[in-house]
Amino acid sequence: MKSALILATTILMTLPASSAIAADVTPPDAEKRPHVVKAPHGAERNDEYYWLRDDEREDKAMLAYLEAENAYADQVMAPLRPLEDALYGEIVGRIKQDDSSIPARERGWWYYARYETGKDYPIHARRKDGRGVDALSIQQANERGDFAGEQVLLDVNVLAEGKDYYAVGAYEVSQDNNVLAWADDTNGRRQYTFRFRDLATGKAYPEELRGTSGDLVFADDNRTVFYVENDPETLLTKRVKRHVIGTDPRDDVVVYEEEDDSFYMGIDRTRDDRYIVIAVSSTVSDELRYAPAADPAAFTVLASRERDVEYQADHLDGRWVILTNAEGAKNFKLVEAPSGTTSRRDWKDIVAHDDAVFLETFELFDGFIAIGERSDALERVRILGTGGREEYVQADEPAYSMGLSANTEHDTTKLRYTYTSLTTPATTYELDTATGERIVLKRQPVLGYDPSQYVTERVWATARDGEKIPVSLVYRKGFEKDGSAAMLQYAYGSYGMSMDPGFSVTTVSLLDRGMVYALAHIRGGQELGRRWYDNGKLLNKINTFTDFIDVTDHLVAQGYAAKDRVAAFGGSAGGLLMGAVSNMAADRYRVILSQVPFVDVVTTMLDPSIPLTTNEYDEWGNPEQAPYYAYMMKYSPYDNLRAQAYPAMFVGTGLWDSQVQYWEPAKYVARLRDVDTGAGPLVFRTNMEAGHGGKSGRFRRYREQAEMYAFMLDQLGLAGK
Repeated sequence: MKSALILATTILMTLPASSAIAADVTPPDAEKRPHVVKAPHGAERNDEYYWLRDDEREDKAMLAYLEAENAYADQVMAPLRPLEDALYGEIVGRIKQDDSSIPARERGWWYYARYETGKDYPIHARRKDGRGVDALSIQQANERGDFAGEQVLLDVNVLAEGKDYYAVGAYEVSQDNNVLAWADDTNGRRQYTFRFRDLATGKAYPEELRGTSGDLVFADDNRTVFYVENDPETLLTKRVKRHVIGTDPRDDVVVYEEEDDSFYMGIDRTRDDRYIVIAVSSTVSDELRYAPAADPAAFTVLASRERDVEYQADHLDGRWVILTNAEGAKNFKLVEAPSGTTSRRDWKDIVAHDDAVFLETFELFDGFIAIGERSDALERVRILGTGGREEYVQADEPAYSMGLSANTEHDTTKLRYTYTSLTTPATTYELDTATGERIVLKRQPVLGYDPSQYVTERVWATARDGEKIPVSLVYRKGFEKDGSAAMLQYAYGSYGMSMDPGFSVTTVSLLDRGMVYALAHIRGGQELGRRWYDNGKLLNKINTFTDFIDVTDHLVAQGYAAKDRVAAFGGSAGGLLMGAVSNMAADRYRVILSQVPFVDVVTTMLDPSIPLTTNEYDEWGNPEQAPYYAYMMKYSPYDNLRAQAYPAMFVGTGLWDSQVQYWEPAKYVARLRDVDTGAGPLVFRTNMEAGHGGKSGRFRRYREQAEMYAFMLDQLGLAGK
């Protein structure tokens, strides 16, 4: 039997003559150990790399394999280090390092985050409201380096000192503005610890609330907090607890416990601060409980859960306003109900259901409601005033992203919203709904970038079943559709998450090298409403993958890219997409970039101890049921690897990822090395200190992306351009 570590193979990879990647390096070879994975209905599969799973992340043989893959990646990528450095320098060079966020006012204080040059982490701070103090004046002071009157809440640079990974998940301030609670994570697994500080004295309270989701709210007494506790194994949000600051957390009382493992849980306050709410949500159902923030002794159910009935609710001006798909409103509608309601029978329509308009979110104000919605695969902001008066915020480009921004106060006529596109940096506007006056609060500074040199457009590709798939494109001005260019195509296509076209400081480096960037709005998202999502999940999931392939074929046929110069990129569930399309249409892609990929679908969904599994039966199906098992086996990337020439591939993961466990891509790469007959390199990079989002710090992720893009550019023949 081979060593549990790695054995050298005798076959050296062969590369195109133009590649600078080191070709004289032997890739790792993981040991095979027979292991049978059984399903309750009798189906069995052999998983020879199952041994790479170690929930504790301590197995020496497993760690040695990951380290060997990292060492191999270092050697293979060494000749591309100058290109990686150049890309990193370009990307970071576009970032204004001493930038700050737009201040938001809450209870007499202006809150914001700011960065200092050369530092990785933000400084969270606030300033007292007063004469002449507003969002613009604070921003101008920050730009001058004038921090007089500022109170620093959290200097994350100090908190992160000496730690390989550090992230502040959230922070909350008590209703009297005097107590700070913040949640931090030190390994990327999203298990947060809450800590408390007296803002008047700077004194820290001794207790810590461990194993939380990062959700917490204060009651009106400013000493009682409610927080969500995770299950230590599955990381499911299981229970809400009540804690009194200054007491032992072991005495905390469970206020609510969710028994159904298909539900997530969160806690918040309503818009008017009148209620504390506990919201539980599955893929297809919601339930909300509320209690008076002044006396949160008992929680009342707003509307009992019912399968296929979703809703989200907020409270203002003596009424609940609720976004729901009840009564067949697949694209959702907006309803209202009196404060004391406990039944859907009390719900009355405000905005009726529309087959052509998908309602996504809303925000309540004293004199109007702002609604975020979609039509024709584009976002809109609708302002619904008194007496049924409506108006829409206008956009100026064919493909863009628009949405509600941070609107922390309801007693105002001013609405903040954001606008961006593939060519326009993120811009936050403030619109006075009473006068129509609009001002720019902030436009993302991008140093050395001239938007007039780039072009964005929206095209529609025809899928094999006749559906029209929207695609957002961007390229540098002067580009010619002559079928010679290189192209990067990105998509996600799961969970109803819409991938809207937004500006990226990293993409500019690709456009400046002559590449086209394509964002495919495939089924599985909700760009075209709930129907688009429903037709890309469960027993329709394969539509997601064929849509992506059909978009590629369309763009190549239209001359946007050369047939042999297409790269594809996806992460997490988008990594599942990458695994599926590389199995189904390996010849369409020269390069595949896959980050934290969900590639071992069947084995993971058969194991309810893995975080997210039970929550997602209504997304992927439950393979304990034979029909779903059979369907998932048709596309699961790990199970469909076979002897064929695969594209060059860069795969990344994080050892501490709690959403897609590291062993999925590790097993996938190990098996892919066994069957790949192609000449392209396969690089597997594991972040040994990071989770689902990669390493912490604002610059480190750009270093990782620069390495991945250097790999891609090399394979597309653009390394020297």
